[in-house]
Amino acid sequence: MSKTKVAIIGSGNIGTDLMFKVMRLSETLEMGAMVGIDPASDGLARAARVGVPTTHEGVDGLIAMPGFDEIDVVFDATSAGAHMHNAEKLAPFGKQLVDLTPAAIGPYVVPAVNLDEHLGSANVNMVTCGGQATIPIVAAISAVTPVKYAEIVASISSRSAGPGTRANIDEFTETTSRGLEVVGGAARGKAIIVLNPAEPPMIMRDTVQVIVARLDDAGRGEVAAAVEAQVASVAEYVPGYRIKQRVQFLDEGSVLDALVPESERAPEYTRVSVFLEVEGAAMYLPSYAGNLDIMTSAALRTAERLVAARKEQAA
Repeated sequence: MSKTKVAIIGSGNIGTDLMFKVMRLSETLEMGAMVGIDPASDGLARAARVGVPTTHEGVDGLIAMPGFDEIDVVFDATSAGAHMHNAEKLAPFGKQLVDLTPAAIGPYVVPAVNLDEHLGSANVNMVTCGGQATIPIVAAISAVTPVKYAEIVASISSRSAGPGTRANIDEFTETTSRGLEVVGGAARGKAIIVLNPAEPPMIMRDTVQVIVARLDDAGRGEVAAAVEAQVASVAEYVPGYRIKQRVQFLDEGSVLDALVPESERAPEYTRVSVFLEVEGAAMYLPSYAGNLDIMTSAALRTAERLVAARKEQAA
């Protein structure tokens, strides 16, 4: 079976890691181009060494490349602002766009939760690293009982936060918070990111806390089972994704009232806490950079499914 050619815009950490995943893991995709704006970038140099066509002239350089017509999928691993520009430039050419920035022009996609709902979308957004790690958990709990409030804290090593990540901090919190609501099903969502300078560098850790109506023992069992099943689902495409300890439950009352609008308050709540760890596959980046690994792994799974859906429709 012939493979589908893809291009990656953004030759930084995320784009380079994604390139190696396409080359080493995908049975349906192959590299058609690596695109950057810095001719001296390590990503472009590595791509050239393994025979991938490159350009340092951004999206305009990609469009001008001889093999551009053969490329069906374009991953964008730049920044939210740059993706706005890139998407506009690429719009006339009918390419499938997979957006790894927080621009969110297209619908949010988390493979374990809602990928099949957006197979016809020309531009899909991978939310954020924190969103990919935590939205599946919130969605799993929402499937059992309504989530009144969801708060996540994504802690990553400062070493794994490159210029693109740092430039998108505000967009990270806004996009992740919205994703907790739109995809995760929470009535309200809040996201916090922590860049930890600890040495040796820490592996990505994510804390998910949600507030639901008070759960009895049976309800707690259902929630715990749903979370564990969802963790296994995500781990199918992110092998380093795991839960660190058993799901925690704590019944609370009025102390939580400030977090919930008055019209939605109930006499009692249960706070559900889930503690996650994401270890990277270390194909290009160190294993502690799970925040980047989960984005590239989710983007690869998404692109493969989108391509398969297109071929099924064409047949």
